[in-house]
Amino acid sequence: MSSMMSSLDLGKIAGTEKPQTPAEQAAPRRPAKPADKRGWWWGTGRRKTAVARVRLRPKEGGSVTIVRNDGKSKTLEEYFTELRDRNDCVAPLKVAGLEGKFEIVVRLQGGGTMGQAQAMRLGVARALVGMDPALHPAMREAGFVSRDAREVERKKYGQAGARRRFQFSKR
Repeated sequence: MSSMMSSLDLGKIAGTEKPQTPAEQAAPRRPAKPADKRGWWWGTGRRKTAVARVRLRPKEGGSVTIVRNDGKSKTLEEYFTELRDRNDCVAPLKVAGLEGKFEIVVRLQGGGTMGQAQAMRLGVARALVGMDPALHPAMREAGFVSRDAREVERKKYGQAGARRRFQFSKR
């Protein structure tokens, strides 16, 4: 090694380089997506066969509206009867500390109630991260920005189900 090496180079070699500040660590990796013409941010969530198309925009005392296939709309409390599913839908807002500050409109298709709630959770999280990329680490830590890719295994021919066989008869 040459004696002309600076202390900065030695720090890199020894592994004692200066750690990043929390502001540098939390700096957004990508720029925020602009809202559409009407001020909405979009996010799509999927779970099993359920698809949730979520749009949100800032509004004090905001509400959650779910639009069904027939064009009629319901509130979150009317659509999801289980408390577990309602909490799942607004969990990203709770993690971000933005509960009640957004107007959210969701179109849900396919799947069951639990799959739709989890698809909506992913869609809301994606829309929030699109609006403010600094929320991404918090959403990632809570597990809201990863799609759950598990699907139902298909039934096979000659069997009673995906894995279940018909009863074996020796004679």
